[in-house]
Amino acid sequence: MKRIYFDNAATTSLSAEVLEQMMPYLTEKFGNPSSIYSYGRETRLAVENARKSVAKILNAHPAEIFFTSGGTESDNTAILTAIRDLGCRHIITSPIEHHAVTHTVEFLDNEDLVKRSYVKLLPNGHINLEHLEELLANSEERVLVSLMHANNEIGNLLDMDAVGSLCKLYNAIFHSDTVQTVGHIPIDLRNTPVHFITGAGHKFHGPKGVGILYINENVKIRPYIHGGAQERNMRAGTENIYGIVGFAKALEVATENYEADSAHIGTLKYYMHDELKKHIPGVGFNGDVLGRSLYTVLSVSFPKTEKSEMILFNLDINNICASGGSACTSGAEQGSHVIRAINNNPNQVTVRFSFSKYNNKAEVDQVVKLLKTLV
Repeated sequence: MKRIYFDNAATTSLSAEVLEQMMPYLTEKFGNPSSIYSYGRETRLAVENARKSVAKILNAHPAEIFFTSGGTESDNTAILTAIRDLGCRHIITSPIEHHAVTHTVEFLDNEDLVKRSYVKLLPNGHINLEHLEELLANSEERVLVSLMHANNEIGNLLDMDAVGSLCKLYNAIFHSDTVQTVGHIPIDLRNTPVHFITGAGHKFHGPKGVGILYINENVKIRPYIHGGAQERNMRAGTENIYGIVGFAKALEVATENYEADSAHIGTLKYYMHDELKKHIPGVGFNGDVLGRSLYTVLSVSFPKTEKSEMILFNLDINNICASGGSACTSGAEQGSHVIRAINNNPNQVTVRFSFSKYNNKAEVDQVVKLLKTLV
């Protein structure tokens, strides 16, 4: 049986056109972009063209785009420099952030560098904006608000404009982990009140190990990684040329095909939702699944039985890739902190299915058919 891959929120396959664009930089165009001879100049040009392309798509200035090793480094850089360089002494975040944010915030709190507060969630998993305003209004210190644009496990979408406007009102710094939305949803940074956003190439058919950090031009921070003048003195280390070229190409392709791809993928999500509801008694869904939600992610709760407790294992045996929570914690048996925060029902087993443009309805039918026997 052919493998069915429904774990695209964890990572996606590298598309052929992206690989093709990267190949010259893996072979003959190998110069160090910091060198002054022509080999170096051609790779320097490739990096700067990639930066311009990414900036144009996100409606930012090229000087606001920095290439990193991925979403985790970008999140760490934004949070740590906001504390070190921007005078933030209080972090407001949510209990359902990615570990790249929650673990960084816990580290800073344990070192007594900041105070942390968690904004309350509504029953559907969205952020309680009234509580966020209350926390901002009552803070005596300058605040960093770190809230993700789309949740990687349940798909809920944040109203970035509303959060950004509140941050403006209370002179807070706003960082949003946009790893699940860059390459999936149009983002207009000129018209979004946000100081830092992040992206990772492997979430939209680009290469792994490359990401971006957007730093709004009004924000002045010092480097987080030292040792060289790369990335306009902001991130030392020889650039990941082929990764950067691949990131830009993947973002271009995703943007060009956004209308068709999002319609196709969204149809699969809603089709699977309806099929599961129809065929599996007691099935439930996490988050605002049919509302303000990412079209790529479907978080499903199955009734817990002896059979369903082994559901991921059994899906795997049948060549179907899905995850229990996020891939970053799979294999760890403690379950998902996101699901615990919004649906702490011990009698349910949660599986996240996440889709890409390479999936189809026949695959959904096959998975639903198997799930009927597993649950």
